[in-house]
Amino acid sequence: MSKNKPVLIAVFPLITNVISILLFLSTVAHTQEPQKYYADPTWPQTLPNNWKVGGITGLAIDANNNIWVLNRPNDLSDMELLNEVSPPIAQCCIRPPSMIHLDQIGNVIGSFNAPQGHGMDVDENGFVYIGQDTVRKYDPQTGMVIAEIARTAERENGGPVGLLPPVEFTPGKGTLEHASVFMPNSPDDPIEIAARTAAAKVFREKYPPDTPVIVGGLEEIRIVETDREVYIADNYLGGRVLVFDLDSFEFKRGWGAYGKSLEMISIDDADHEYTPNGPMPKDFAGHLTLNISNDGLVYAADRNANRIHVTTKQGEFLDEFILAPSTGGGGSTGGVAFSSDPEQRFLYISDRMNNKIWFLNRENGEVVGELGHMGEGGGEFFGLHMIAVDSQGNIYTGEVDSFRVQRFVPANSARGALLQQLAEIQ
Repeated sequence: MSKNKPVLIAVFPLITNVISILLFLSTVAHTQEPQKYYADPTWPQTLPNNWKVGGITGLAIDANNNIWVLNRPNDLSDMELLNEVSPPIAQCCIRPPSMIHLDQIGNVIGSFNAPQGHGMDVDENGFVYIGQDTVRKYDPQTGMVIAEIARTAERENGGPVGLLPPVEFTPGKGTLEHASVFMPNSPDDPIEIAARTAAAKVFREKYPPDTPVIVGGLEEIRIVETDREVYIADNYLGGRVLVFDLDSFEFKRGWGAYGKSLEMISIDDADHEYTPNGPMPKDFAGHLTLNISNDGLVYAADRNANRIHVTTKQGEFLDEFILAPSTGGGGSTGGVAFSSDPEQRFLYISDRMNNKIWFLNRENGEVVGELGHMGEGGGEFFGLHMIAVDSQGNIYTGEVDSFRVQRFVPANSARGALLQQLAEIQ
């Protein structure tokens, strides 16, 4: 574990052939255009200690405009861990801490090794909140758990609950399991499906939709300091928006799709199913993420149904934005971020299936641009998962399949202007 001290050697070996790439945002006529961006090949710097990150499962910008990166070190495969065997047979690599803190230059300024998780945020005092089987608040200096939100003592699909002991590492042996989101598995045996359905019914009767604690896994965490509240996307029953007091971690309120109260969420899987280009399901379909705008609106992205629901902080439903409705598999509406202008005129949506960032007019959900496509070169994405925007308008992305973070700088910034000049050199 390291404390927040500067590190002289620092980055993810990452972006090549990028300086010549201008990422053009296609725009819709008669709509104000969002900013244009360049991939920044200088960020981040080389990571120290022969670290190589795993899949990125969380990004957050702190009060100092520095970047927190949550990754899954256990994703790394055997051939990526050749420095862990004894004796080492290659110079690289070894597993990094799961939480890595980077400055604006891309240097590592801190880290700690918490259990792997999904979704994170950081408050104005620098405390880190990680989505594991619940939400845990960490001291970034020591990596110690300070508090955690209550959850059920069991999971719907079985498995342990609570902080797990550290993984027993076998030198040189990773534990990568590729996600099935791109190519879903074939249907299970009918007998297995029936047994699983019966077990789910029993569990859901025991823990109804209005259970005021976390029941499923964690998809996203968002802190609203002014209200002293933390918003949670719990993946139980396709997704529930839950709001807790930031200081006491006591439950305050929650809602489902279309702003319906928690008790109105259906426990019938049929009400959560979505077929590409089909009608929208009555309830969230799955992999719910969220973010809250400066003017107090909650944007909940229901990835498996290719849509974003807009509500007030009290859960009053206002609008539904549908994005790339023909997308199957894991869906199009992943992480939610906002443009850095005071009005936050644009939504920035990360799309894991189509591997691009969508730019939407926040007022009406109209698509006004896009950035990127599938690939593993600079400015391309493979498994685009997480997205964050700092106060200067820089976009940070995290990929869960190609294990990297990237930064995209506005074309009208000093760095953007320099990259544009380099791109024009013959």
